[in-house]
Amino acid sequence: MPFRPIRKLNAGELREYAMKVLSGRALTVAEIKEKLRRRAAEPEDIEPILAQLKEYGALNDRRYAEHFSTTRAASGAYGSQRVLSELAKRKVAPKIAQKAVREAYQDTDETALVTAWLERKYRNQDLGELLQDPKKLASAYRRLRQAGFASGPSIRVLKRFAAEAEQLESLEEAEPSSD
Repeated sequence: MPFRPIRKLNAGELREYAMKVLSGRALTVAEIKEKLRRRAAEPEDIEPILAQLKEYGALNDRRYAEHFSTTRAASGAYGSQRVLSELAKRKVAPKIAQKAVREAYQDTDETALVTAWLERKYRNQDLGELLQDPKKLASAYRRLRQAGFASGPSIRVLKRFAAEAEQLESLEEAEPSSD
């Protein structure tokens, strides 16, 4: 398929494009700004459009972060660290992201989330038997960390199934930080 250059849009078309994109799904200010930057014939047209979208309430990073955090917390599929990381990737300001995640997870028992996550991911297996294998225990721990669960609650839950779970703390110290 041959490369087709993206048609550049004037201010009016750019505003319509922004509204169309935002009608499809919510975006952060940085995400929509990047989309507009790629399509704008004149870069100076972008800021007035962003200001107008903010004024209309169509663009609000705080509201975006709150909704994103709340839905992720309610799903139980992600720990707070993963949600913070995802918001950072979407270029939400750190203070806004931290506040939204803290509020979304404030009434959540992370130990219960970890337990539910393990039961869901290993639903057809006996966790007590499975986690006796040190490799599978380490794998489950890494998967919990990738899902954004803190090491403390993860290890506490894994200790219920395997005495060797205490050794995972040394694994955490040995691995270089990905931050």
